[in-house]
Amino acid sequence: MHYWDGLAAVPENPAPSVVTIGNFDGVHRGHLQVLDQVVSAARGSGATSVAITFDPHPRVVHRPNDLQEAITGYEEKARLIEQAGIDAMLVIHYTLEFAHQSPEEFVKNVIVDAVNASAVVVGRDVRFGYRNSGDFGTMVELGRTYGFDVIDVADFGEDRRCSSTWIRESLREGQVREAAGVLGRNHRVHGEVVHGFARGRELGFPTANLSDEVQGMIPADGVYAGWLFDEAHRCWPVAISIGSNPTFEGVSRVVEAHVIDRPQEQVEDFDLYGQFVTVEFVERLRGMVAFEGIPKLVEQMTQDVDRTREVLAAVPADPRP
Repeated sequence: MHYWDGLAAVPENPAPSVVTIGNFDGVHRGHLQVLDQVVSAARGSGATSVAITFDPHPRVVHRPNDLQEAITGYEEKARLIEQAGIDAMLVIHYTLEFAHQSPEEFVKNVIVDAVNASAVVVGRDVRFGYRNSGDFGTMVELGRTYGFDVIDVADFGEDRRCSSTWIRESLREGQVREAAGVLGRNHRVHGEVVHGFARGRELGFPTANLSDEVQGMIPADGVYAGWLFDEAHRCWPVAISIGSNPTFEGVSRVVEAHVIDRPQEQVEDFDLYGQFVTVEFVERLRGMVAFEGIPKLVEQMTQDVDRTREVLAAVPADPRP
């Protein structure tokens, strides 16, 4: 997939393209339906399939005090969009100046002049241009003016429409299975493994601690069953802890993953420090609580590992990197 970082990076005189526009936060099932339509339409006409997105998210520019987390980082978003079969991803640097374009200016500058769209794939809830004043009807009218088709993508037809908001709400509540149903895959976060306080190792449950700069939305505090993928794309079953370690009066919120059932020869030399790993969430086992003493904590951690083993035995790991 070609990655165009800004309008200036788009090649001059591009071939005709089939385009869609969106933030694609989470690249969930609804997004994938749109991307699939783009790919199908492009292949049917011999055009280039293009996904146009924005960095930063427009919400950050218009509401800078809104600290709402992104479900996926941009690297993960690009990987998922490429996996959907898209030929090129155009990332527009979103500013207040850019936001002041009228709907027609946006269409002419981006969709027509920059990527030479022969068709645009959007849902009927599309909004674009200054103060979101352009809608689906506006896009159809501008398509007639500038010579591109507008392809309508119908809703999924479920009780509640797939949305990034739904996923975010589910993750805030720790409902990772529900989030997976909307995403179409298990939720993942990515981060570098760093040194922690080594408490897990002292208790017999060594963990891979992710740095504070985790990419992807961290679910609610608690203990989860899941998978860890290292840089070599090896997959490990893990019991994941998210929280501030209340038993030890911790303050900072951390993500820790304890690899279970390692071969005996790897127990001593297993080292993930400095690696950028992926942690995938399968099921929440319990909330985060403070225990009265180390023995009770160790007893619960043993039960967590046993439960993790049971959960993962029934849920194979996703082989995708």
